[in-house]
Amino acid sequence: MLEYRTEGFQGYAVKYSPFFDNRIAVAAAANFGLVGNGRLYLLELTTQGIRPVKWYPTQDALYDVTHSESHSAHLLTSSGDGSLRLFDTNLEPTFPIATFSEHSREAFSCAWNLTAKSTFASSSWDGTVKIWNPERERSMLTLPTHSCTYSAQWSPRDEGIITAVSSDSHLRLWDLRTPASASNHLQLQIPLHAAPMSASANSARPQPTFPPNEALTHDWNKYRSTVIAVAGVDRIIRTFDIRQPAGPMQLLQGHEYAVRKVAWSPHAADLLLSASYDMTCRVWSDGGGDGKGGPGGMMPREMGRMGRHTEFATGVDWCLFGAEGWAASCGWDERVCVFDARMLMG
Repeated sequence: MLEYRTEGFQGYAVKYSPFFDNRIAVAAAANFGLVGNGRLYLLELTTQGIRPVKWYPTQDALYDVTHSESHSAHLLTSSGDGSLRLFDTNLEPTFPIATFSEHSREAFSCAWNLTAKSTFASSSWDGTVKIWNPERERSMLTLPTHSCTYSAQWSPRDEGIITAVSSDSHLRLWDLRTPASASNHLQLQIPLHAAPMSASANSARPQPTFPPNEALTHDWNKYRSTVIAVAGVDRIIRTFDIRQPAGPMQLLQGHEYAVRKVAWSPHAADLLLSASYDMTCRVWSDGGGDGKGGPGGMMPREMGRMGRHTEFATGVDWCLFGAEGWAASCGWDERVCVFDARMLMG
């Protein structure tokens, strides 16, 4: 395992480059993101360990970072002052090449369109998701959620489909290819606290009930194009199939505190990583996601955990290249960890 110290700044998000297998971006904040500055790190994995390539100071905390899907040197951050900043790591100045300022509260997530590659999205505590083009100063579209929105993600298959999870315990899906009409492209609004599909299918069993809870993170499965994992304050990771929105397919339980980040593997259809306020990063299998276990009869389960963080683990991401298991995490202990998830699974 490799480690790097973001001294004086607590990590909020970590992201592998889609162009280079040895580059990682980290969004961090001073004073745990409550007040003060932020810092964007570009790190490189070398035979001597992790070394910083560049770092960029910001006037407010950074909560998320993503790489451009069309330019290998561009990094996008979301900030506590509601702004989004685009940096070019090929340039010497530490100033952003573009700033996008429309959110009225903290911009908590940003995500680049994985298929169209010419747009990105942001979500904010102001109750909106915004769609942007990096060449335009103003947003192209605003999608209201009317609640604090912690995470927005593009579908990895369909360029016009975007989802978000919010403090009102709902997963929303918009299809931007449809007429806006009165629904603002909204196609689905799934209650996250609904009873699992397996329970509702068997009325002989008592159906579990869950109170509404804040959803903090979600991610699309990279192989099953209709499956999404969602997690948040109640410590449970839920998987949904948008073709059957009545309730979750699987409940992955084990974290002791809120789950801050989930990420599906780019190499295996059933594996996902999670980072939690219980200071662990865990590897899970959803068993294949059909609600009855996988083709070999495997049931959802925890595969292993990484417990090197000594404060909240807030970010986790998979490497897209090379051996199918390398991952990175960050946390409030000012640590960035790079580890092999296959070692956690034995």
